[in-house]
Amino acid sequence: MYFSKIENYIANIGYTITHKDKKEGVFVIENEDDGIRNLIVGVAQPIVIFEQYLFTISNENIDMFKSLLIKNRDIIHGGFALTEDGTKVIFRYTLQIHNLDQNEFDAAINSLSLLMSEYYNQLISFSKL
Repeated sequence: MYFSKIENYIANIGYTITHKDKKEGVFVIENEDDGIRNLIVGVAQPIVIFEQYLFTISNENIDMFKSLLIKNRDIIHGGFALTEDGTKVIFRYTLQIHNLDQNEFDAAINSLSLLMSEYYNQLISFSKL
Protein backbone atom coordinates (compact mmCIF):
# COMPACT_ATOMS: atom_id res chain seq x y z
CA MET A 1 0.00 0.00 0.00
CA TYR A 2 2.61 2.57 1.06
CA PHE A 3 5.03 1.56 -1.69
CA SER A 4 2.53 2.45 -4.42
CA LYS A 5 1.58 5.63 -2.56
CA ILE A 6 5.22 6.78 -2.64
CA GLU A 7 5.52 5.72 -6.27
CA ASN A 8 2.55 7.97 -7.10
CA TYR A 9 4.12 10.89 -5.23
CA ILE A 10 7.32 10.44 -7.23
CA ALA A 11 5.37 10.36 -10.49
CA ASN A 12 3.41 13.47 -9.49
CA ILE A 13 6.58 15.54 -9.10
CA GLY A 14 7.94 14.36 -12.44
CA TYR A 15 11.02 12.56 -11.16
CA THR A 16 12.43 9.55 -12.96
CA ILE A 17 12.55 6.24 -11.11
CA THR A 18 15.85 4.64 -12.14
CA HIS A 19 15.42 1.63 -9.86
CA LYS A 20 12.70 0.21 -7.65
CA ASP A 21 12.43 -2.88 -5.51
CA LYS A 22 9.05 -3.40 -3.89
CA LYS A 23 10.30 -6.28 -1.73
CA GLU A 24 13.08 -4.10 -0.27
CA GLY A 25 10.87 -0.98 -0.26
CA VAL A 26 13.41 1.09 -2.20
CA PHE A 27 13.29 3.61 -5.01
CA VAL A 28 16.22 5.36 -6.65
CA ILE A 29 15.03 8.58 -8.27
CA GLU A 30 16.47 11.56 -10.08
CA ASN A 31 15.74 14.87 -11.68
CA GLU A 32 18.93 16.47 -12.93
CA ASP A 33 17.16 19.82 -13.45
CA ASP A 34 16.76 19.93 -9.66
CA GLY A 35 20.31 18.67 -9.04
CA ILE A 36 19.03 15.35 -7.70
CA ARG A 37 20.69 12.16 -8.88
CA ASN A 38 20.47 8.70 -7.32
CA LEU A 39 18.30 9.82 -4.42
CA ILE A 40 17.34 6.75 -2.40
CA VAL A 41 13.80 6.74 -1.06
CA GLY A 42 13.25 3.89 1.36
CA VAL A 43 9.81 2.82 2.49
CA ALA A 44 10.30 1.25 5.91
CA GLN A 45 7.00 1.44 7.73
CA PRO A 46 6.40 3.47 9.85
CA ILE A 47 8.78 5.88 8.07
CA VAL A 48 10.02 6.90 4.64
CA ILE A 49 13.73 7.71 4.41
CA PHE A 50 15.42 9.99 1.87
CA GLU A 51 19.18 9.60 1.43
CA GLN A 52 21.36 11.41 -1.07
CA TYR A 53 25.07 10.62 -1.29
CA LEU A 54 27.04 13.87 -1.53
CA PHE A 55 30.75 13.05 -1.29
CA THR A 56 33.39 10.79 0.22
CA ILE A 57 35.59 12.16 2.97
CA SER A 58 39.22 11.86 1.98
CA ASN A 59 40.62 14.05 4.73
CA GLU A 60 38.93 14.61 8.09
CA ASN A 61 38.89 18.38 8.28
CA ILE A 62 37.40 20.03 11.36
CA ASP A 63 36.49 23.19 9.43
CA MET A 64 34.53 21.13 6.92
CA PHE A 65 32.62 19.34 9.69
CA LYS A 66 31.91 22.66 11.42
CA SER A 67 30.66 24.17 8.19
CA LEU A 68 28.34 21.20 7.56
CA LEU A 69 26.93 21.40 11.09
CA ILE A 70 26.39 25.15 10.79
CA LYS A 71 24.60 24.63 7.46
CA ASN A 72 22.42 21.93 9.09
CA ARG A 73 20.85 24.71 11.12
CA ASP A 74 19.67 26.44 7.93
CA ILE A 75 18.24 23.34 6.24
CA ILE A 76 14.46 23.36 6.52
CA HIS A 77 13.97 19.60 6.19
CA GLY A 78 16.61 16.93 6.72
CA GLY A 79 20.29 17.46 7.29
CA PHE A 80 23.82 16.31 6.64
CA ALA A 81 24.88 13.00 8.15
CA LEU A 82 27.71 10.51 7.90
CA THR A 83 27.28 6.93 6.77
CA GLU A 84 27.75 4.27 9.43
CA ASP A 85 31.41 3.81 8.52
CA GLY A 86 32.02 7.57 8.71
CA THR A 87 33.46 7.83 5.21
CA LYS A 88 30.63 9.46 3.24
CA VAL A 89 28.58 12.60 3.71
CA ILE A 90 24.91 12.22 2.86
CA PHE A 91 21.74 14.25 3.07
CA ARG A 92 19.15 12.36 5.12
CA TYR A 93 15.56 13.05 5.97
CA THR A 94 12.84 10.87 7.48
CA LEU A 95 9.08 11.29 7.60
CA GLN A 96 6.29 9.35 9.25
CA ILE A 97 4.54 7.47 6.49
CA HIS A 98 1.10 6.93 8.05
CA ASN A 99 -0.20 10.48 7.46
CA LEU A 100 2.22 11.45 4.69
CA ASP A 101 0.71 13.57 1.96
CA GLN A 102 2.01 14.92 -1.33
CA ASN A 103 2.90 18.32 0.17
CA GLU A 104 5.14 16.78 2.84
CA PHE A 105 6.80 14.53 0.29
CA ASP A 106 7.39 17.48 -2.04
CA ALA A 107 8.81 19.56 0.82
CA ALA A 108 11.46 16.92 1.57
CA ILE A 109 12.52 16.78 -2.08
CA ASN A 110 12.44 20.57 -2.43
CA SER A 111 14.62 20.96 0.65
CA LEU A 112 17.30 18.80 -0.91
CA SER A 113 17.00 20.56 -4.26
CA LEU A 114 17.32 23.97 -2.62
CA LEU A 115 20.30 22.80 -0.59
CA MET A 116 22.04 21.51 -3.71
CA SER A 117 21.47 24.76 -5.60
CA GLU A 118 22.63 26.99 -2.73
CA TYR A 119 25.49 24.91 -1.36
CA TYR A 120 26.76 23.10 -4.46
CA ASN A 121 30.10 24.90 -4.77
CA GLN A 122 30.91 24.37 -1.10
CA LEU A 123 30.11 20.66 -1.33
CA ILE A 124 32.39 20.33 -4.35
CA SER A 125 35.20 22.04 -2.48
CA PHE A 126 34.70 19.70 0.51
CA SER A 127 34.89 16.69 -1.78
CA LYS A 128 38.33 17.84 -2.92
CA LEU A 129 39.83 18.23 0.57
